Amino acid sequence: MSTRIPVGLVGVTGYTGMELARILSGHDSMELVRVTSRSEAGRKLSDIYPFLLDMPLGNLEISMPDVDDLAENCKLVFLAVPHKTAMTIGGQLYDKGVKVVDLSADFRIRDRKTYEQWYKVDHTREDLLEKAVYGLPELYREKIKNADLVANPGCYPTSAILGLHPVLSAGIVETDDIVIDSKSGATGAGRGAKIGSLFCEVHDSFKAYGLGSHRHTPEIEQELGVAAGKDMTVSFNTHLLPIDRGILSTIYTRLKPGVSPEYIRGLYETAYNKEKWVRVHPAGSLPETRWVRGTMFCDIGLVVDPRTGRLIIVSAIDNLCRGASGQAVANANLMLGFDVEKGLELAPLMP
Repeated sequence: MSTRIPVGLVGVTGYTGMELARILSGHDSMELVRVTSRSEAGRKLSDIYPFLLDMPLGNLEISMPDVDDLAENCKLVFLAVPHKTAMTIGGQLYDKGVKVVDLSADFRIRDRKTYEQWYKVDHTREDLLEKAVYGLPELYREKIKNADLVANPGCYPTSAILGLHPVLSAGIVETDDIVIDSKSGATGAGRGAKIGSLFCEVHDSFKAYGLGSHRHTPEIEQELGVAAGKDMTVSFNTHLLPIDRGILSTIYTRLKPGVSPEYIRGLYETAYNKEKWVRVHPAGSLPETRWVRGTMFCDIGLVVDPRTGRLIIVSAIDNLCRGASGQAVANANLMLGFDVEKGLELAPLMP
């Protein structure tokens, strides 16, 4: 039996930390040997996550974050901490030769000034921005394999980028008239105690938020610009759904003349036919969040509206798994020389 590679997790108490613990509890090639939290240090992992009771991982003691201890005991560390905190810890771990998968936004945006404009903090590790690889396996798989620092994509950007990449790469939609209308479950707001995330505030309601100002906007525009080969400006609009987990993005584009529905479908099938986790729905079928819940799938549906000349793209992901922790494990798999799918062959959580 081969020895599992030791990994650490900084920030175990949030929803992304919880999901990472769930996934890594069944991973046969990575062993979670360090989990950290300033608020829960000294407790066992099963004390805060009873689903790990009587499982080996449940006995792991939560410790205070200590860069030297993490570097000494881990080959790779996941960072599930807020922006600004991640660049400090991530930079220190990188300097010590530890591979890092950062689930914050600190290394996603390649231009320092753009990051500082949207996140309102100084970027103290600009030297690492050009070294960080954007962790979307379908687009950057080979670069991720050779990376020591991976910027795990945001949840909304994952749904938008995978949905739009084939048509932008082919140049068949106008780039100045794209609207991305996205809805997320309440876990997307994090696990902290906030009035807007309370059950009675979310249940039986539906609201928009962050219109024109959501921090995932520059990340989306950056990666869509790579696909289109030009700078991009999109209208990105977010809403909170009264569900636990899941993202549904409805993307409105304007087709260039002479593009048939058959050609568009062929583009998507060609782009993703070797990608197990991207499922292009047949004509007449559209994605739903329940069909991807707890999985790495990104389901994509396509509708051509000849009356308006629009291509409408619908994409659905699980914001915690594909949009955060599962994607982080996929990136770690590649960085450590494993198959990208290892430990991630997850069926949807139904109903």
